[in-house]
Amino acid sequence: MKPVPTRPPAGPVAVARPAKGTVVVTTGASDSHTWNLVLLQLLIEEIGYDVVNLGPCVPDDVLVSRCAEIRPDLIVFSSVNGHGCQDGLRAIKLLRESAETARTPAVIGGKLGTTGSGGSSYAQELAAAGFDAVFEDGADPYTAFPALLDGIFAAELRELA
Repeated sequence: MKPVPTRPPAGPVAVARPAKGTVVVTTGASDSHTWNLVLLQLLIEEIGYDVVNLGPCVPDDVLVSRCAEIRPDLIVFSSVNGHGCQDGLRAIKLLRESAETARTPAVIGGKLGTTGSGGSSYAQELAAAGFDAVFEDGADPYTAFPALLDGIFAAELRELA
């Protein structure tokens, strides 16, 4: 019996492209939610970046040590449980104190507090503590993240020039 020649599948052929950079997505130590991280990972990968998803309930020291090891181009801190401000303040303090992550862009978003209407005060406090951008609960990640990533990486390229 003769072998039957095979044809490539119909449709577009996937072409491997180099990643635009590496992004770490994480939650705080008190946040056990995962779907927010999966959504962020898929969205950021779709834009063209490699993503390291550290998962839920990431202790602050683990976040800092993994980011020091990975040396990401961006850290995305997500909160669903309402303790994002508390967890984020602790985490960004340690990230900014570490020589390896002191200048790494970091953003935080999601449910940052439990009071419901205190969003702007959380945003101001988190930005003052060292986050490069703060996304309040309800922000549309589909429009916010592409612009954010382009802005951060464009600024880094200008800095290198």
